[in-house]
Amino acid sequence: MKKINFTLIFVLILSLFGTSCEKPFTIFSLSEEKQLGADFDYEIRQNPSFDILDETQYREAYQIINQYKKKLLNTGKVDYATDFNWTVRIIKDDDIVNAFAVPGGYLYFYTGLIKMLDNEAEFVGVMAHEMAHVARRHSSSQLTKAYGKDLLLSLLLGNNSNQWINIAAGLASGLVDLQFSRTDEFEADKYAVIYTYPTEWDARGVADFFARLDNKTPTPVFLSTHPADKDRIDRVKKEWDALGGDKQGGKYFKEEYAQFIKSLNPKP
Repeated sequence: MKKINFTLIFVLILSLFGTSCEKPFTIFSLSEEKQLGADFDYEIRQNPSFDILDETQYREAYQIINQYKKKLLNTGKVDYATDFNWTVRIIKDDDIVNAFAVPGGYLYFYTGLIKMLDNEAEFVGVMAHEMAHVARRHSSSQLTKAYGKDLLLSLLLGNNSNQWINIAAGLASGLVDLQFSRTDEFEADKYAVIYTYPTEWDARGVADFFARLDNKTPTPVFLSTHPADKDRIDRVKKEWDALGGDKQGGKYFKEEYAQFIKSLNPKP
């Protein structure tokens, strides 16, 4: 029987749950969230199930995606922009349309999602949305709410290891509800607009992304954890209007995004 890495399971759950609390409550300090995120990142890079593109071999792709990240963080709108270890990984799998983030600022994007999109504004909107789930501390808050502070503390102390096994089994079988709450999704959408509005990209990009997902068959994995609907798209556009709308002058940068996709081609 394989040894179960409880830290990995714990942080994986943190990355997948949301909360409806107006003000997130979490038992974890910032330093603890950073450590958990670092542990998860280490484990996922060791796991052959996740084919992480090498940063040296795919230097151009990482230069481009890290520029997206840097410009968002430099807006001054992202909470913990200098506290968390914001790190981007690209996972090679053209069949999976998904992205996810874990506490501490670690962001993961599948090539299937990147290649499905049409322009930089859409992709940056997705990145900003994932950043918001981390910066607003939705993940750790929901874990605290879903399982209770006492249970989580006992697990952190090494007790009730069978509970970890049950949680892991639920994740593996798909029996655990991985959806963020609507409140969290609305907030992540809102902050995606706030984060991108000061940039050169059109801040409605995340709405365009959701519209694209709604028209895609089969249903992308992303929608199982981040359900989209017309109401969310309308809210994004209303938030954009509230910030000034057309005064932003944001662009989409379709040709530049095509170069990003090209940089993901296998290297000799």
